[in-house]
Amino acid sequence: MAWRIGVDSGGTFTDVCLFDDETGSIAVWKVPSTPSDPSQGIADGVAQGVERVGATPAGVGYFGHGTTVATNALIQHRGARTGLVTTDGFRDLLEIGRQKRPDLYDIQVDKPPTLVSRDLRLEVPERVRHDGSVEVPLDRDAVRSAVRALRDAGVEAVAVCFLYGFVSEAHEAQAALILAEEFPDAFASVSHQVAPEFREFERLSTAVVNAYLGPVMQRYIRRLAGRLADLGLRAAPHLTQSNGGVISFEQAANLPVRTVLSGPSTGVVGAREVSRLAGFPDIITFDMGGTSTDVALLSGGVCRLSSEATVHGYPIKAPMLDIHTVGAGGGSIAYVDSGGLLKVGPRSAGADPGPVCYGRGTTEPTVTDANVVLGALNPDFLLGGRMAVRRDLALTAIGDLARMLGLGEMETAQGIISVVTANMARAIRVISVQRGYDPRDYTLVAFGGAGPLHAARLAAELEIGRVLVPVSPGILCAMGLLLTDLRTDFALTRLTLLDKAAEPVLAEAFATLERRAQAWFEAEGVKPEDRRVMRTVDVRYAGQNYELPIPLPADTADPVAALADGFAAAHQRQYGFTADDEPVQLVTFRVEASAIVPKARFTPSAEAGPDPAAALIGYRSVWLPEAGGAVETPIYDRTRLRPGNCVPGPAIVEQMDATTVILPGWTARVEPYLNLILEAAP
Repeated sequence: MAWRIGVDSGGTFTDVCLFDDETGSIAVWKVPSTPSDPSQGIADGVAQGVERVGATPAGVGYFGHGTTVATNALIQHRGARTGLVTTDGFRDLLEIGRQKRPDLYDIQVDKPPTLVSRDLRLEVPERVRHDGSVEVPLDRDAVRSAVRALRDAGVEAVAVCFLYGFVSEAHEAQAALILAEEFPDAFASVSHQVAPEFREFERLSTAVVNAYLGPVMQRYIRRLAGRLADLGLRAAPHLTQSNGGVISFEQAANLPVRTVLSGPSTGVVGAREVSRLAGFPDIITFDMGGTSTDVALLSGGVCRLSSEATVHGYPIKAPMLDIHTVGAGGGSIAYVDSGGLLKVGPRSAGADPGPVCYGRGTTEPTVTDANVVLGALNPDFLLGGRMAVRRDLALTAIGDLARMLGLGEMETAQGIISVVTANMARAIRVISVQRGYDPRDYTLVAFGGAGPLHAARLAAELEIGRVLVPVSPGILCAMGLLLTDLRTDFALTRLTLLDKAAEPVLAEAFATLERRAQAWFEAEGVKPEDRRVMRTVDVRYAGQNYELPIPLPADTADPVAALADGFAAAHQRQYGFTADDEPVQLVTFRVEASAIVPKARFTPSAEAGPDPAAALIGYRSVWLPEAGGAVETPIYDRTRLRPGNCVPGPAIVEQMDATTVILPGWTARVEPYLNLILEAAP
């Protein structure tokens, strides 16, 4: 057997998906995450998973991995001590930024800490103009002195970012050589290699974040690679990027800034493939885990790609799937604020100690505790019996909160669910309504350990009539790792007006980018028949501050007209108008290079009729406000449900990695690929 393994390391659980290339069988496994050393939890999950299916690590042909190590280091400000070498007069740009407050109307809001303290931001004489000409030559001796000063100050990483380094990289390249000579042990992050695009603050921020995370990711990757090697794993490991593709461990160690959304991106990839097989190309993904919820919108099976995002307060110019995250998960803590109102999140109980019902000493109730008290979650155990839970402890914690609110225990527990549902609905409106999309036109794809538990109520809140719950929702992010391709992105900024004179600029820019893409293909050993290249251009009206990405296929007969028409349509959809008399400007040219790799394949199962009786395993009392209170509710075993089975609500469907709630007035049917399709009564 040739096994393919995908591992998603989250804040609460580490999910393992094993796929047998020969038989098409899938096995899933979950183990608690080990926040102090995530590589330990991954190694434990892989070892237990392969043992469970009777395989050995040596028999694994592919290993893909999604991680939150970079994200957590950025959130918790546990990155490396970092220095910066920049153009004379510009060291404070990192702190000044765009002179915008994070929240316009909050006079007490705190800006995120600057990742490089002022004493470690050193300036050197040099100046390149906007056209690439040199106004002030680089002072190589000043660079050498700056690097030595940073070395003596004990930094682990150094970022290099000069003004207009994206137009002419000569000065930055010289500085990088000096850095390698004087301080070879430092992690080097050079802006034209990390983010060769305009907007100096965002480029500087990206280079600094990359440097700040570099040593952390390098240590993590070394530990993980060592643990996998000790297990006997021979397959070359891959790590997920924020754009949904995977890269080698080596490339991830050099460009950690591209992994800050590593975990959530694979869930989008998995949801896209599952929904495509089920016949639903227009979806909203809803990934609710223990700590946070990630949502994304896909039209026609395509997720919008963002070239820039602010991640936990830090601008990053790197290709990312357009994923919106809120601090609402199963471990989110419920509390009463100073105004006497019930709030949920973003603080989380995490994996350790976890919710109150885990019995590890926590006293603050969480969303998971509310679901246990209400009966939506099994009151005795989780993970198919592997983890015992204490409903009595959860009830005590909810009771304490209820007394503060002057409500009953069940009303308080349901209030927690209602608040967290409202938080998640707000996140989905950000990626749909606020961008010109009606969520009622989409299917909600619910996954993550807590997604199916809350999906029906969230769909009802948004008037979405259909929910898809994958066959293994709790490990869909791990499964997505088995469905993605090798991928990287290249960019080049060339400001030019969109007219006939732009044609040679287009040709030259894409020729340069495609040469870089071909070099990457060669370095990765990709066969010519497996190579794919996609081209886009960031376009705006002259004078605007933000661009829209417009696809430009290589075989386009009239690229200027295609870009003009595509931009007009995109601007109309995004902003509701076009300015036909305004000049249009091309800003950044992009090439996405992907390598097609063998993927997990799924086969449909035969219909077994509508009767789900064979999967019925019992009843329990579940508090359902939609039914007016406590209802004796049938419980079904997901593994026993067959294609064609129809389960009317109210009902609960349990499986090892998730629990699905089917509300009154909803019906769940099992489709040929064993996904659950929940639909509201018309």
